[in-house]
Amino acid sequence: MKKYWRETSAVAQRILIELLRRRRSLIFWCIFPVTVLLLNASILAERAQLRFSEALEFAAPSTLVGAALFFSCLGGSVATVVTEREQQTLKRLFISPLSGFAYFSGIFLAHSSIGLGQGILVYALARSFGAGYAGSVWLGLAIALLSIISYVGVGFLLGTQLARRTEDVNALVAAFGVPLLILGGAFLPTSLFPDRLLEMARFNPVYHMNEALVGVWANGDDWTAIEDHLLFLSLFAAAMAIAGWLAYQAMLQIERRL
Repeated sequence: MKKYWRETSAVAQRILIELLRRRRSLIFWCIFPVTVLLLNASILAERAQLRFSEALEFAAPSTLVGAALFFSCLGGSVATVVTEREQQTLKRLFISPLSGFAYFSGIFLAHSSIGLGQGILVYALARSFGAGYAGSVWLGLAIALLSIISYVGVGFLLGTQLARRTEDVNALVAAFGVPLLILGGAFLPTSLFPDRLLEMARFNPVYHMNEALVGVWANGDDWTAIEDHLLFLSLFAAAMAIAGWLAYQAMLQIERRL
C-alpha cells in the first residue's frame, strides 16, 4: 500500500510541478472561474432583482461545477493523457517499476488538487462579496468529489479513445462538453428551460451536480432533499471511474504493440 501511495504521489507531484512551471496556464486557470463567476452573478442579480451577494450564492456553485471543475478536471485529464502519449511517457513507464494503477491514481489526484484549489478560490471570492454558505460543508465537499471523479473518468475515456494529438483536445471538450454545460444549467438557470429540455437534462450529470450544489450552497438543503441527485452522481461517478480505468488499460495494450 505504501508503495502505491508513493508512486501515486510522485505522479501527482510531477504534473503539479509542471503546471507551476507554466505560470501563464496557472494564472489563466484562476482568471477563468473568477470571470465566469462575476459575469453569472451580475446577470443573475440584474434579471432576478437580487443583491449581488445573494446572486453570488446561486452563481458560485454553478460556476464551480460548470466552469472550474469541468475544464480543469475533464479538459485537463484529456490534455494530460494525450500529452503523455505524444511525449512517449507511457512507453518509458513500461520499463519502470511504476504501476499502471499508480499512474492512473496520480493523474486523478493531481487534477483533484487543481479542482480543490479552484473551489477554494470561488468560495473565497464569493465570501469576499458577502455571500454566505447555507448548507453542510461536508455535503458540499462530497458533491464536489463526485463531480471530480465523474469528470476525470470521462476525461480518461475521451483522452484514451478519441484523442490522438494535442490539437484534438479543444475539439473534444467543445463538442462533448459545451452542450452538456448549457443543458446542465451551468450558464443558464434551469428555471428558464422548457419542459422538453428539463426532461433531457435529467440524464445529464452536470444538471445533477449543479442542482445538488446549488441546493446545499444557496438553500441549505440536507442530503434527503438532494437524495436523487446524489444517487445519480454516485452511480455515474462509479461508472465513469470504471470505464476510464478500462479505457486506460486498453490504451496501454495498444501502446505496447506500437
